[in-house]
Amino acid sequence: MTDLWLIGIGTGSPGHITLEGQAALRDAAAILVPHKGAGKEELADLRHAILAASGSTAVVLPFDYPVRDPALPYLERVEAWHDEIARRWQDALTKAGVTGPVALLVWGDPSLYDSTIRIARRLSPAPQLRVVPGITAIQALTAAHAIPLNTVNGPVTITTGRRLRDEGWPEGSDTIVVMLDGETSFTGLDLTHLHIWWGAYLGSPDQILVQGPARDVAQEIIDTRAAARERHGWIMDTYLLQRIEAG
Repeated sequence: MTDLWLIGIGTGSPGHITLEGQAALRDAAAILVPHKGAGKEELADLRHAILAASGSTAVVLPFDYPVRDPALPYLERVEAWHDEIARRWQDALTKAGVTGPVALLVWGDPSLYDSTIRIARRLSPAPQLRVVPGITAIQALTAAHAIPLNTVNGPVTITTGRRLRDEGWPEGSDTIVVMLDGETSFTGLDLTHLHIWWGAYLGSPDQILVQGPARDVAQEIIDTRAAARERHGWIMDTYLLQRIEAG
C-alpha cells in the first residue's frame, strides 16, 4: 500500500458524502471496514450502505476493532489502543495483498472527533495520505437545529466530556461543542444560564433532537440517550452549550 485515503462520511447518512468522497470510494482498490462487536453491527451495515450508494466495487477488508484497556491510565490507554488499531489495519492489508489505493470511511470528519490521521501515521511503511473532508458532526448538529455555531463575534471551544468534567466551562468562550461524552457531563455545570442543543444519529432516519434551557431538558436528554443506546446498542451524539443572558 502506498496510498491511504481517509474519507469523511458525516454522521452515517449517504447524503453527507461529498461528490469528491463518492468518486474516491469508486476509485479505491480496497476499503477497510471495522467491526465493533456484538450489538454494533449497524455501524458496519451503515458503511456498507454508503459504499453501495456510491457505486464502489472496491474489495471490502473487514477487521475487528479492539477495545481500550480500562486498567491503563487514560493517555497510555489511548496510545496502546491506537497502536493495536494500526496493527490490525496492517494485518488486514497484508493478508489481502491489495495493490492500489486503500480507503477508510471516517465517521464525522477526519479532522474532528477521530484519531484516524494519527493512527495512519503509525503504519510502516508510511502511506501517502489523502484526506477527503465530509460533513462534520458539528455541521450536522447545527443544521439539524437550524442554528449558527457562534454568537456574533463570539469564540467557540470544541472539547470533550472528559475535559468538561475535569475542568468545567472553558474560560473565554460563549459557546462550547462537546463530543465523545458518554456521561452527559454538562450536568456537572451550573445550568442556570445555559441553553443546550443536543442531537444523536444526526442526519439518519433515527435522528433525535432535544433543545432548551439546560436545567429544564437535562433529565430528558439523559433518559433519551440511555433509551436510544439500549435500543441500538450504540450511540453517537453531540451537543452545543451556550451562555444565555439572565432575564
